[in-house]
Formats: sequence, C-alpha cells, structure tokens
Amino acid sequence: MSSSRQKSETALTGSILRFERASLHDGRGLRTVLFLKGCPLQCPWCSTPESRNFEPQRGYIQDLCTLCGSCVDACPEQALTLADDEKRVTLEQEKCKLCFSCAASCPQNAIRKYGFTLTVAETVEQIRKDEIFYFHSGGGLTISGGEPFYQADFTANILRECKKLGIHTAVESCLHVPFSQIEMTLPWIDHLYADLKQMGSRLHQLWLGEDNRLILENINKVNASGFPLEITIRLPLIPGFNDSDQNLRETAQFCVNLTNVKEIEVLPYHRLGSDTYRHLGLDYQCRNLTPPSEEHLQERAAFMRGLSDTLSVKIGSGLI
Repeated sequence: MSSSRQKSETALTGSILRFERASLHDGRGLRTVLFLKGCPLQCPWCSTPESRNFEPQRGYIQDLCTLCGSCVDACPEQALTLADDEKRVTLEQEKCKLCFSCAASCPQNAIRKYGFTLTVAETVEQIRKDEIFYFHSGGGLTISGGEPFYQADFTANILRECKKLGIHTAVESCLHVPFSQIEMTLPWIDHLYADLKQMGSRLHQLWLGEDNRLILENINKVNASGFPLEITIRLPLIPGFNDSDQNLRETAQFCVNLTNVKEIEVLPYHRLGSDTYRHLGLDYQCRNLTPPSEEHLQERAAFMRGLSDTLSVKIGSGLI
C-alpha cells in the first residue's frame, strides 16, 4: 500500500457516539467499546436511541436545567426561549441549525451534543490508550452502535489498524445492510455478535419497520465466507414479541445449521435507555412493556438449551 493511500485511509472520518472503556459485557476480557452513529432499524426498545441518526443530535435534560439563560444568549439563530411557567427551555426546531453553541455554553450540562467526528487515526489513538488492559485480560476492541456496517469503510479501517497492533476485534451488528458492506470488514473481525430478533418476517416488519430476509441472508453468507471468525447470535428477549416457543425453536433450528455459531446469548429487555428518549424529545413506545422476570429468562434459556446438543445458550448482560 502506498504511503499516500494509507494516509488518506487513516484520515477517513466516522460519526461516533462515544467510547466505553473497561467493558465486561461485549466480548472476552476488558474491552473498549466504540459506539458509532447511524442505524437502518428502528427497534422500539433500543437502549441507545441517540445512536440511531448518523448526524449529531441535541439532547435536553430538564432536571439539570437552572433556567440561567446562557443557552438562550449563545444561540445565534434565536431558536431558544425561557419558558418560566414550564420551568424549561423551549426550542423552535425550524430555526435550529445544530451548531451546538447552546451545549457549549450550558454550565449544568443540561443541553448535550450526542455525536462527534474523528478520523481513523484519531480513533485508533483513543483505542490504544487501553492496550495494557487488553493484553493482561485477553480483551480488545468491540465496535457497536448504531450499526457499525452503516459506516463500513470507517469500520474496516479501524479493525485493520487494530489487527496490525495485535488487538482482538469484535463487532456487534443487526446485519441489515448490503453484504458488500459486511464483506469488506471480514478479514479483520475475530468475533461477530449478530442480532437475531425475530424469525417471523411479518412480525419483524411490524415491530422494526423492515423484514428479516436480508439479516438471515447475511448471517448465512458470513458463515459461508471462509473467514475463521466466531459468531455469537444475540437474542434480545422481548416479552410478547419473540419469547414464544415457536420463535425460540425456529431460532435454534436456524443456528444449528451454522458451522461458525457455537453460542446463543439471550439478552433481557430493560429500560435503561428510556430517559434518553425524553431528552431527545422522542416517544418511548415500550413504556408499558414489562422486562422479563429472572424466572422467565432462565426458563426460556433452558427451553432453548433443550433444543440442541451442540449449541451453548447463555444469558448475557449486554445492552440491546
């Protein structure tokens, strides 16, 4: 590779939500989790709604706001107003240019910017800060989202640079992207965590806005690709959506035929991201959905274990 081409690739930028350091739930050992922005699905239970959009987003946490007026004075578009009767700052969306002067001026961090841009080189520099923890714990980098393959070029370059450094790599994906965007990253992935939310195409379409055909096709293609990556199927257990005997049986039957899949990880639905919907001014559609009890979770995992002698089924604690 020429030095000029390598320089241009490391200068490629990505839309990033945040780094999470010393994670124990997103692969083996201690891991740095890189959350990217942008996702093709609209899961109503998503724990990181601020990762859905590719562009930076503005969040407002009313409980932290002291109505000091700093944001109102800082806004060049005069899009903000103090609403003393509501004890909040109101925003005229049509005026807002997302310059985030309001967030920069807020002394209470009540207005926040979700998302920023880094180059590949800058991102790898952040990842390398945790190298000592990877090598002592057997950990590494996990790229999550949003959807990592939504930014396929950026993801591929991050993974490649990390493999050059001997860093173990993992990717968490919904796989609802063209296979070409996945294929370019496969040489540098050690472990793929693939979400498989519902085997029924109609229900998948109804709840998530897209059917599941592309996802199933991509899992089969990754499995047949010849690359020696591990694949873990992640099943976010959503009561009333995918916890039926039929769906769990069809999920296990699908996974049994995948040679690179040795494990299914069942993740319980939770409400950890519900406040963020409010901060973004979004409706949390799962407000009436009750998280599964520990007893139900254990029983559903045991049911799946009984369907195959070759698949390991465990209960995970990662976010969904």
